[in-house]
Amino acid sequence: MSPSGAKSRLEQRFAELKAQGRGGLITFTTAGDPTFESCLELVRGLPDAGVDVIELGMPFSDPMADGPAIQASSLRALGAGMTLAKTLDLVRRFREKDEQTPIILMGYYNPIYSYGVEAFLSDAKRAGVDGLIVVDLPPEEDAELCLPALKADLHWIRLATPTTDDKRVPTVLANTSGFVYYVSIMGITGTRTAQADVVRVAVERLKRHTELPIAVGFGIRTPEHAANIARVADAAVVGSAMVERIKGGLDSEGRPRPGMVPDVLGFVRALAAGVRKARNG
Repeated sequence: MSPSGAKSRLEQRFAELKAQGRGGLITFTTAGDPTFESCLELVRGLPDAGVDVIELGMPFSDPMADGPAIQASSLRALGAGMTLAKTLDLVRRFREKDEQTPIILMGYYNPIYSYGVEAFLSDAKRAGVDGLIVVDLPPEEDAELCLPALKADLHWIRLATPTTDDKRVPTVLANTSGFVYYVSIMGITGTRTAQADVVRVAVERLKRHTELPIAVGFGIRTPEHAANIARVADAAVVGSAMVERIKGGLDSEGRPRPGMVPDVLGFVRALAAGVRKARNG
C-alpha cells in the first residue's frame, strides 16, 4: 500500500511487471552529470530505452557509500553547478513529457537537511518525485526524514544488505514502502560483481518477511548480469556501469561528446533486452 492508500506510480509499475511475468530494470544516473541539459536528454530517453524505474542521484560532495565512478559523477555534476533545487527542476522538466515512469531520488541526508526537510518534501512531491533512498539514515533516525516523507506521500525505500540478519530485517522493513533495495555485495558501489545464486537465497529470505518487491543492486554491469538478477528478483538496478558509460562519452574537458546520450541509451537497451528475456529464454 502506498503512503496515501492509493496506488502510486511505483506500485502500479511493479504490478505491471508482475502481470507481465518479468523483472524490471532500474537505472541510476547522477542528476546533472555531466551537465543539466545532457542529463535531462538522457533521462527523458530512458523509458523508451526500456527502463522501468529511474533513480536519480542527488549530487553531494562526500558520497561515502559510493565507489570512484559515482563519486566522480557527483563531483562532475557539482562542478557544472548542479544543486538539489536544480535536481528537483530536472524531475519537473522530465514530468512535462512523462507522467508514468516512477522517479526515485537517492543520496544523502545533508543536502536535504540544508534545503529544509519540510520544504524539500513539499517541493519534491510537487516536482513529481515518487520516493526517496537516503543511505545514511538508519531506521533509528526515522523521525528525521522517513516519517515526514511517508506523511508527504513519498515512498521510503530502505536498503538491506548481506549482513541484515533475520533479527534486524523487521526493523529495516518497519517503515519501508515501494520496494526493498537489496545491496547484493558488501563495500562501495561499482567494485565487485553480484552472484545470482547468492542473490536468489537472499531474496527468498527477504520475501519471507515482506510482500514488497525486492530490487537488487550493486555489481550489475552487463546485460547478462542484469538478466541473471532479474530472473531471481523483482528488479535489477544498474548504477556504476551507467555512470562509467557516461564518463566514456566525455571529451578531454569533461564535456559530453555529441554521441554520448545515444551511446548510453544503446547500452540501456541492451540491459533492458537482457532483463526482458530473463525469465523466458
